[in-house]
Amino acid sequence: MPQRKSKTEAELKYHLQTKVDISKYTELQNLLSQSANTDMSTLLRDILHNRVIKTVCHDQSLDILMEELAAIRSEIKSIGVNINQITRLFNTYPDEKRKAFYARIAFDKYLLLDEKISTLLDLISVNAKKWLSE
Repeated sequence: MPQRKSKTEAELKYHLQTKVDISKYTELQNLLSQSANTDMSTLLRDILHNRVIKTVCHDQSLDILMEELAAIRSEIKSIGVNINQITRLFNTYPDEKRKAFYARIAFDKYLLLDEKISTLLDLISVNAKKWLSE
């Protein structure tokens, strides 16, 4: 069912046709594939009316990095939860030997956390040059 136009919207009464060479056509096709427009006529209308054409760029090389960062984030979160649980056990027992045992376990978990954070900082420092170069 066709969509009714509102009274404020201008009617498009006039039909225009033009021909372009292959280089201009491929340029328009590339622009169309990167823009939010769904068809060529909408893209050309936006160009004729001097509207802003937003293009979408997706860097696929960052997909792997984002997966690594998400994995490190979840590992850091789980290590933090483990440290909180160990700390709760540490504070429940008055016995010094048990406290020392739980403190040693918490320290081992903390060392794992330090390793993950250094990996995270290495990944960020390598990609910071590319991210901040613009």
